[in-house]
Amino acid sequence: VAFVVCRSLEGLKTFSYLEELILDNNLLGNDLLLPRLPHLHTLTLNKNQISFQRNTCKILLDHLAEVVPSLQYLSLLGNIACPNELVCKEKDEDDYQRYRYFVLHKLTNLKFLDTRKVTRREREEASIRGAFMKVVKPK
Repeated sequence: VAFVVCRSLEGLKTFSYLEELILDNNLLGNDLLLPRLPHLHTLTLNKNQISFQRNTCKILLDHLAEVVPSLQYLSLLGNIACPNELVCKEKDEDDYQRYRYFVLHKLTNLKFLDTRKVTRREREEASIRGAFMKVVKPK
């Protein structure tokens, strides 16, 4: 397990066999760039600044799919991208489920997202409708 306190992740490229990485509370945003880490199976990005604005989360998820192909556990709790009714009263369980479908559509190998196991039904729904499930509500 590696703990990174700074915003630059350049040095991680020397840890190509890294399996778990905790990047919680680092002010990281959608512009996060990780080096290729083919053995990484667990990534936590809790309480950062990742959001769904202007397609940038899609770009981040595409980047993760490319550079961490073994990713099975991802946690984005505490980010704007992860709608949570306990943190934001405008969000509800339906928002969270749409977010899960969208992430699972992009990261098809995930077994856990946030604190919940990915179900077979979620995986099926994500493959059918996940691309259309960005969490956007009219103002």
